[in-house]
Amino acid sequence: MSKQRILRLAAIALTSACGAKTTVPTRTAPGPAPTVSTARIAQGVDLSTGLQRDTLISAALADVDPAHIHHTDSMLVSFGTRNTFSDTLSTTRGIGAARRWIHSQFDQYSRDCGGCLKVEYYGKVQEVRRTAGRDTITRTANIVDVLAWLPGRDTTHVVVMTGHYDSCICSATSSFDSTSNAPGADDDGSGTSAIVELARVLSKRYPKGLNSSVLLVAVAAEEQGLYGSRQLAEHLHEQGYKVIAGMTDDIVGNTVAEDGTTDSTSMRIFAADPDNSPSRELGRYVWALDRVYMPNFEVLPVWRLDRIGRGGDHEPYVMLGDAGLRFTERVENYNRQHLPTDDLAHVNFRYIANVARVNAMTVASLASAPPTPTNARAARQGRALPDSSGARPTTPSSGGQAWTLSWEASPGATGYELLVRRTTSPTWEELIPLGNVTRCTLHRQLDDEWAGVRAVGADGSRSAAASMPAPNPPRGTVAAARPAVPRGQPAGPPPPACGA
Repeated sequence: MSKQRILRLAAIALTSACGAKTTVPTRTAPGPAPTVSTARIAQGVDLSTGLQRDTLISAALADVDPAHIHHTDSMLVSFGTRNTFSDTLSTTRGIGAARRWIHSQFDQYSRDCGGCLKVEYYGKVQEVRRTAGRDTITRTANIVDVLAWLPGRDTTHVVVMTGHYDSCICSATSSFDSTSNAPGADDDGSGTSAIVELARVLSKRYPKGLNSSVLLVAVAAEEQGLYGSRQLAEHLHEQGYKVIAGMTDDIVGNTVAEDGTTDSTSMRIFAADPDNSPSRELGRYVWALDRVYMPNFEVLPVWRLDRIGRGGDHEPYVMLGDAGLRFTERVENYNRQHLPTDDLAHVNFRYIANVARVNAMTVASLASAPPTPTNARAARQGRALPDSSGARPTTPSSGGQAWTLSWEASPGATGYELLVRRTTSPTWEELIPLGNVTRCTLHRQLDDEWAGVRAVGADGSRSAAASMPAPNPPRGTVAAARPAVPRGQPAGPPPPACGA
């Protein structure tokens, strides 16, 4: 039995264990705001976790064109090399010519949509250090990213999607080889071509933007150590943007492995630990969206930061505490990575188009929905104790079995949904509509489960979930003091039951 067949059977078994499938209505935009049910009903959900289809997003997926992607990748390869240290002045060769051409494509799409895209360069001169044997080599380069902004109604929140346009043949020579041909058709001409196609499709379908801003970026110097993505992630944080997701397409065009194994019907997404991290919740979100929009193209979630011993441009966002995700091909061929053999002949452009569709459904869904609720907390309700006068308690006590869940109101949300799963479950198993509240009492043994809250928009759009209890803060930040376990019930009655 094939591995793909086994995975599908496992998904069916998980769905059966969770309960009957919910009926997923079609969400049209624009349209009347749905009524958010407040009935306390814990529903079994399938792998779509109650996400709904948006007809505008479906139309955008249909616009993705493999021929456009092929043209973009062919142009990138035509520049000979896109090594970080290659020629920046030539109009036909090197990384400078490549980034100016990408900028010109973004400019053209902006003209086509009446100026809806804000196109710019962002970069700075950096020292690049690489180790070769016992030696550390340092060189200076101007690391320049090419940005296409699609401003949203809320310009403080942004969904970031990147692909790195630099290339190298560093497995054959060195990271600093700036003259030899380095076609980089798959790594990462494929990912960059998908990002350029997203700019064309999303600007065409959403010329007035979405709820949150979208930032599509061709980043530089990934092959030397994620320099372009790191400078951009840090810049966005310094400027005060709230990054909903920082995602990357890297190596998304190969379908034939060295041993002849082929797979053109599935791809992988990599989402970092821990199990309740923003990245992991983003991974579950994309996994669920795939069941709604592209059930014949499988998204395989991998619960780790990246492939073993490898890295990608989503990492700087993860390190800063944002939700980060890597999109990549299902089968890799290391004989065609960082080598002159990474050419156009071995790239499947229909496959890249499907990856780009997964990108489009993810970016558009995240940017359409209210932001994920912030400051989500779960506090155990303690036993009720007599007050200072010795009077008997007037509020009921759960004896520690109930929890107060709370979160900040999400801009634009008309309601919220609670998701619950066992700690051993890879994705959510139950859905409880909450109504428009930001506090409720969960009468469950949360020590044995995970809970998550997500925002629901007036059009039925849904954010990714915020996990409760919340994950630890990212590395390099000062952890807030943990609240002490309460000795007794807080003053006043507990909030209403979740869904009551």
